[in-house]
Amino acid sequence: MTTFPGSPRLLKGALVSFDLPSPTPSVIVFQYNPDTLTRTLQAQTAGGEGGERTSALRLKGAPVETISLELEIDATDQLEKADVLATGMGIHPQLAALEVLLYPQSSRVLANIALMEMGIIEVVPPPAAFTLFIYGPMRILPVQVTEFRVTEEAHDVHLNPIRARVTLGLRVLSYNDLMPSHPGHALFIAHQIGKETMARIGIPTGLDAAGMSRIL
Repeated sequence: MTTFPGSPRLLKGALVSFDLPSPTPSVIVFQYNPDTLTRTLQAQTAGGEGGERTSALRLKGAPVETISLELEIDATDQLEKADVLATGMGIHPQLAALEVLLYPQSSRVLANIALMEMGIIEVVPPPAAFTLFIYGPMRILPVQVTEFRVTEEAHDVHLNPIRARVTLGLRVLSYNDLMPSHPGHALFIAHQIGKETMARIGIPTGLDAAGMSRIL
């Protein structure tokens, strides 16, 4: 069946990671966009309990935002087409691509072990990959993967998973978390500016809309 030529092009969400300073990305495109996406924002206020009154309405920076979503991964179509990768490994590669976002690179781990064996006391922990959560043109965010939970729902005769649900927890990295020289710093600033612009579109500026023009 051919798609109606006038139908809109479906955008798919993705996670894109970079092993900086290399500019070559690793792109994980969602097979199916999640049905729901949960976001939580926690304000970073300057004033705490028992703090000064002058600090009560001040903000230390951008809120801490976390994102939770569930992905479906299914190799049924690939198996029907006798895809070599799917028949040999199921969806192991797709799951591994998501899982390694939580791992430091093994080469850097081994390098640190070698440094410690040489007697170097202070070893810098290896950095995580610079990861972007892309969910449409208005949402391109630097994130850190904080949670990975998988439920494997079906397996082939070799016990390779062929269908699974993956719950991902993401923490958005703002200018509070990144150095100004980091590419994610400018990305988050651009995201906030876009959010402020959207907030001004179509929002009444007077109190008449709330029926309170005579109150204040």
